[in-house]
Amino acid sequence: MRLLLVEDDQRLCAVLVRGLREEGYIVDVAADGPTGLAAAESNAYDLVLLDLMLPGLDGLSVCRTLRRHQQRVPIIVITARDTNEERIAGLDAGADDYLVKPFVFGELTARVRAVLRRESLNRSNQLYLGALRIDLTARRIWRGDQEVVLTARELAMFEYLLLHPDMVLTRSALEERVWPQEFAINSNVVDVYVRRLHQALGAEGQRIETVRGSGYRLRVRQGAADA
Repeated sequence: MRLLLVEDDQRLCAVLVRGLREEGYIVDVAADGPTGLAAAESNAYDLVLLDLMLPGLDGLSVCRTLRRHQQRVPIIVITARDTNEERIAGLDAGADDYLVKPFVFGELTARVRAVLRRESLNRSNQLYLGALRIDLTARRIWRGDQEVVLTARELAMFEYLLLHPDMVLTRSALEERVWPQEFAINSNVVDVYVRRLHQALGAEGQRIETVRGSGYRLRVRQGAADA
């Protein structure tokens, strides 16, 4: 899953990014309000972690603008503002949760999981592909009773393909979804990861097809037209 962290405290940001990536999340970072707002409106994030005291545009304004533009991405406010009035203002602005600094990292990840679980109630969190069962909330895959283990980036790519069945996804779209914005990647990195998925997923992995000149598609329906 891909998260956006909007935080101007560089030291805290580095700690959170390292911890979240170790948990398997793909994390993009914005250090001010306008950049965070632009990133949230132009990318498909699963969740936004939003500080309130930001340069350029405060977090409450970012949150209100996203909701006014019908952006339903879950938002967790992380802030040193701890009065009841400020909590109410944050939730009224459209935040899904409110976490006061300083906090224990484990509490942050627990709240991330809780918000993502609530979000998953609006959609099925279990997908099936051939003999594979994929739990989107737990971010785990099984073939029967045997778990199929993927790296965080392999899982992120497969998850994105699963959520767009029979659609042609360009290499650039896959790169933007799977790798953080500041991550320098080679031109053939998507092809390398598709080959890894072919190997790790067996017959189901072979459903990931190359669409020459366009990108990749996860074939689900028989007879899906080429594009």
